[in-house]
Amino acid sequence: MQTDSTSPASQSQAPFRVAAVQMVSGPDVAENLAAAASLIAEAVAAGAQLVVLPEYFAIISADETAKVRLREPAGEGPLQHFLAEAAARYGVWLVGGSVPLQASVDGKVRNTTLVFDPQGKRIARYDKLHLFGFRKGTEQYEESRTIEPGEEVVVFDAPFGRVGVAICYDLRFPELFRAMGEVALIVMPAAFTATTGAAHWEVLLRARAIENQCYVLASAQGGTHPSGRRTWGDSLLIDPWGEVVARLASGPGVVVGDIDTARIAAVRESLPALRHRRM
Repeated sequence: MQTDSTSPASQSQAPFRVAAVQMVSGPDVAENLAAAASLIAEAVAAGAQLVVLPEYFAIISADETAKVRLREPAGEGPLQHFLAEAAARYGVWLVGGSVPLQASVDGKVRNTTLVFDPQGKRIARYDKLHLFGFRKGTEQYEESRTIEPGEEVVVFDAPFGRVGVAICYDLRFPELFRAMGEVALIVMPAAFTATTGAAHWEVLLRARAIENQCYVLASAQGGTHPSGRRTWGDSLLIDPWGEVVARLASGPGVVVGDIDTARIAAVRESLPALRHRRM
C-alpha cells in the first residue's frame, strides 16, 4: 500500500468541511476546466477545506481515444497545472477527480487521481485498479481497451485523519477498502452509468461507509453529456453509520458537509466491528 504524506495527520475534534463537485463534462477541455474552477470556487465559498472533483472532469467524449490523446506525463501538463494552481489559489486540499496520465504502453492511459495540498503540492497519486466492463443491449463499456490498471492501494494524511482513494468501479470491490486500513474518509470520484447507478450506486456507497465505519464522499458526473452518454450523478456525503449527510441528484453543483471525528469515534466505540475482525 502506498501512503503519501507531508506530515502526520493531527486528529482534531473540530468538524472539517468537505465538498464533492458534480459535473456534466463534455469533449471541450477548456469549457470543462472553466466549469470545474467555478464549482471549486463555489465549494470554497461554502467553507469547504477539501474538495473532490469527479472522474473524467476534464473530458467525456464519444471518442474513447480522446483521453489517450490528452494524456500527460506524471508531474507536468496543463491538467496537472490546473489542479495544483487551483489548490494553491484557494488554499484547499484538492482531490483531482481523474486525469489521463501516460501508461507503460502506447494507446492507453492510467486513469489517475492526483491529490494536492493547500500549497499546491502533489501529495498522492492513485491509478484506478479495477477497469469497468459492462454489456446490456446496445450499452457497452470496456475500459481495458484504453486504460492500463494501477497496482497500489493509496491513502494520504489530511488534518482530520487518513483518507483512502478509489475511483468509480472500484466501489464494487470491498477488499480494496479493507486494504486501506482504518481511515476517516474515503473519496470516490466517479462517472457511474445511469443504468448501474440507479441499481447499485447508493447502496454500495452506504455499505462501504458502514463496513469501514468512516465517511464516504462521492463526487460524480451527473446528467446527459453532449455525446449522449448518461451518467447517474447523485453525489453524496455519507457518515460512518451509513446515513446520508448531503446529496445532489443531478446536474452541476456541489455537495457540502462536515467530517466529524467525534462521530467516527462514537460509531466505532458503540459497535467495534473493526476490532472484531478475524480475517
